Amino acid sequence: MKYFIVAGEASGDLHASNLMASIKQKDPEADFCFLGGDLMQAQGGKMIRHYRNMAFMGIIPVLMNLKTVLGNMKSCTDAIKEYSPDVVILVDYPSFNLKIARFVKENLKDVPVFYYIAPKLWAWKEYRLKQIKKYVDRVFSILPFEVEWFGERGYKVDYVGNPCMDAVQNMKHKNEPLSDFLQRNNLEDKPIIAILPGSRMQEITGSLPKMVEAASEFKEYQIVVSGAPAIDKKVYSELLTWHNAKVVYNETYELLQQATAAVVVSGTAALEAALIGTPQVVVYQMNGGKLFHEFLKLFIKVPYVSLANLIAKRWMIKELIIEDFTVENMKREITELLKKEKQEEMKKDYQWLRDTLGYDSVSDKAATLMLDALQKKMLSANAQK
Repeated sequence: MKYFIVAGEASGDLHASNLMASIKQKDPEADFCFLGGDLMQAQGGKMIRHYRNMAFMGIIPVLMNLKTVLGNMKSCTDAIKEYSPDVVILVDYPSFNLKIARFVKENLKDVPVFYYIAPKLWAWKEYRLKQIKKYVDRVFSILPFEVEWFGERGYKVDYVGNPCMDAVQNMKHKNEPLSDFLQRNNLEDKPIIAILPGSRMQEITGSLPKMVEAASEFKEYQIVVSGAPAIDKKVYSELLTWHNAKVVYNETYELLQQATAAVVVSGTAALEAALIGTPQVVVYQMNGGKLFHEFLKLFIKVPYVSLANLIAKRWMIKELIIEDFTVENMKREITELLKKEKQEEMKKDYQWLRDTLGYDSVSDKAATLMLDALQKKMLSANAQK
């Protein structure tokens, strides 16, 4: 069968690539066309656009890059028409992907649309549920509470587990000694404070300097930044000119595994850090200060921004958001994270989180459900001929 997949960010590239691998095991004739990244490319198929040319976050960046955004959209819709897939699989990235879902349903009505890693409608923009109901055939959820949330609103979704569990369990250098990690990355023989400033340009430029400034207070530790592969290395060197910090690439999990503590921009990486077991504080940068934060609360429907806290429905990880995202607050939280009692408390919480998400292969389960649905559709279509 022919699969058209759309992933617009680094995390989507990772999870989509694992899904592709599982699909190939179950469908030896699988053929792929996609918008994604290097990990998806390694699975084979035709890449239409790389996510590095797609990841714009927020109204202003989108408007500033509107020509590129519209060009990406046209390239995607043109490719779908030319490729004529058996299914379109959308991975997160809702502002773009819901438009693609509508295009498919209006132009290729017999092609099913699957959504893997659903939009976080429970946080905000619940109105998008109307689009999901109208244009998406199946949603494969990665958060256990989404089954109830969607169900209460009249839409059935399938919980398949969380792909971060797959990715963490399959990490390249699992359980390696710290000395090996330090040697491989040419780092000092000192314990590590990890900095994960996100994968988008505006996240990195807005957050990294303050994150590193806070970590620099702890002289007995070395600061190691997780670099996003799609970002030019010059960006990091310019932002870190006045700080003694190293940047490592393509080793985020290994870095988290070795770090004594981490400062992490809110997103998938914060959940991954929890599953790996790294004591952390979650941060999120947004201009506007306290007044703007209060305004946002009118639209954001959840009390937390980090997925671990949302799943637990309590404060498992400290969050420093908008006006609370300051150097002094980060210093205070890092100090807490370096205390043995705090680390033990977080490790117990993290074990509960792993048990709650489950250990079965998420990509295998999602691929099985997808192929079963496609085969039933084909059988039904043949019976009607």
